[in-house]
Amino acid sequence: MKDRAVVLGGGGPVGIAWETGVAAGLALEGVKLADADFILGTSAGSFVGAQLAGGRDPQQLAAQQIELGRNPPARPAGAPTSAPDLTPLMSFIARFPPDGEPSPELRAEIGQFALSSQAMFTEDQFIAVLSDAASKDGSWPEKFACSAVDVETGDFKLWRKGDGVPLPRGVASSCAVPGIYPPIAIRGKRWMDGGMRSATCLDCAAGYRRVICLAVVPTMARTFMQARLDREATKVTAEGGQVEVIVPDDASGAAFGVNLMDATRRADITAAGIAQGRREAERLKAFWS
Repeated sequence: MKDRAVVLGGGGPVGIAWETGVAAGLALEGVKLADADFILGTSAGSFVGAQLAGGRDPQQLAAQQIELGRNPPARPAGAPTSAPDLTPLMSFIARFPPDGEPSPELRAEIGQFALSSQAMFTEDQFIAVLSDAASKDGSWPEKFACSAVDVETGDFKLWRKGDGVPLPRGVASSCAVPGIYPPIAIRGKRWMDGGMRSATCLDCAAGYRRVICLAVVPTMARTFMQARLDREATKVTAEGGQVEVIVPDDASGAAFGVNLMDATRRADITAAGIAQGRREAERLKAFWS
């Protein structure tokens, strides 16, 4: 049985800030997520996971998120200045089964919505925005994978090093939130956010002895998302693994605001994540060492 895995779930810019902060806080107390044998990211988690798997320092990454929150970068020409509206996408997500993954047919329906929507960025602009999700030498980290969904068929895919996909393009496909960001072309197909299959894809870590999952679960969505988390965790434990899940605590949840796509609060969110990570480390040290 393989040993340690980290699973990083989706959650937009808010999720990137929080997960980066939690990873930094855990590392300050000796719990280093980058020591995992496998790091799996979905959507926002693919951005954070690629950085951690690629050897980037979590303290520097957290400092970068805080700086971006205080001094936001210039947006590409034509990009909207306000947080995007998630309402159309949420109408699809409301149709997801409460304790299972959506069918490939529903995912394909979402894919058609993604193809027909006006995205915030062009495909090239979006890949450029995510270009910082790179290892120290720019290569795909051996132990990293990220999730995506084929917009035409609804088929699920985990991109890995052996697929030969450039890292920023693979991460962009995992982060391509339908209706907000453009589907990403890879090998004659177009791909969208892996969160259209699962917000965490925690079950893909089955076969690992110890799994830490960071799940971006806003307080208002906790009941809605918990059954799915529990179902996926059961698939890990059924193969002999143990799972520790970190969800936003009250302080982190308060920092989130109401829109996971709103990047204006990321300095406070990152700081809340650091503080939570330091607190969580106490219960995770023995589990991870």
